Amino acid sequence: MRWSGVTRGDNRYFQRKKVTIVGSGNVGATAAFLAAQKELGDIVLLDVVPGVPQGKALDMFEASPIQGYNVNITGTQLYADTADSDVVVITAGIARKPGMSRDDLLNTNVNIIRDVTRQIVEHSPNCILVLVTNPLDAMVYTAQQVSGFPRSRIIGMAGVLDSARMRSFIASALDVSINEVSAFVLGGHGDTMVPLTRYATVAGIPLSELMSADDIQAICQRTAAGGAEIVQLLKTGSAYYAPGAAVVAMLEAILKDQNRVLPCAAHLEGEYGINGYFMGVPCKLGGGGMEGVIELDLNEEERRGLDASLQAVQALVGDVDRILGAAS
Repeated sequence: MRWSGVTRGDNRYFQRKKVTIVGSGNVGATAAFLAAQKELGDIVLLDVVPGVPQGKALDMFEASPIQGYNVNITGTQLYADTADSDVVVITAGIARKPGMSRDDLLNTNVNIIRDVTRQIVEHSPNCILVLVTNPLDAMVYTAQQVSGFPRSRIIGMAGVLDSARMRSFIASALDVSINEVSAFVLGGHGDTMVPLTRYATVAGIPLSELMSADDIQAICQRTAAGGAEIVQLLKTGSAYYAPGAAVVAMLEAILKDQNRVLPCAAHLEGEYGINGYFMGVPCKLGGGGMEGVIELDLNEEERRGLDASLQAVQALVGDVDRILGAAS
């Protein structure tokens, strides 16, 4: 039998999108697997540990006949293999360990993100960057300082995850379908996040009509501590299914030009009275990346919460500037 067909070569009409995920740990590998199942593009999984991204990529590829997706998945240690990526997700970094100070974590991850960003920009100067590494607000700022990218092409993943946690807790408390629940948060990724309960609804019904103020407050507190709750249960790890799914929601909105409104860490340029910092806000995500910020009218309590969150982010940014300055 002889096969005769069109040779694809470098023909742009046949080129799929290309997604690179830096870091093949639990979050990175989960995001890669989910992105493959949605066929968002060919995937490059990069990690410094020899064999790990190659092994995970091969495992995902061998799952493709079962799951029915048709994309190329490559594992590598070489940044050259990431060249001309459309979107690059950075999950690389270390988690805080017992005995490690906040400064230790920040110093280590700033240096990792700085080095990763430099190499990604060298090989994919036109890509869109999605940062996942913690502390998120400091890491996305680090990548922006190193890359010099416009704000449309550098975004932090946090709000999609935090909002998903809040929605899941509301659905569970009310015993309703998760598809009926709408909710989101503002601010930094951490204890100072600001759940906007005024805008939370169930099938369009305001949450305040369905739950007591005390119950709503309890959900807000659980949302802010959502990551810590999972860490406490796992003992030796942290969340990865929900973070991985949150990454893919952002990738899908960008690569399919969906113009979805999702909460992301965006570089603010006067919105909400904030200038020069990344904060979690509702954004429009489409083919150009972060295509716009939706500015809401906040009440006094919400404004106080956002100001407190900003102060925490400003402290982190000050530390990042000190580390980057010392390294230059």
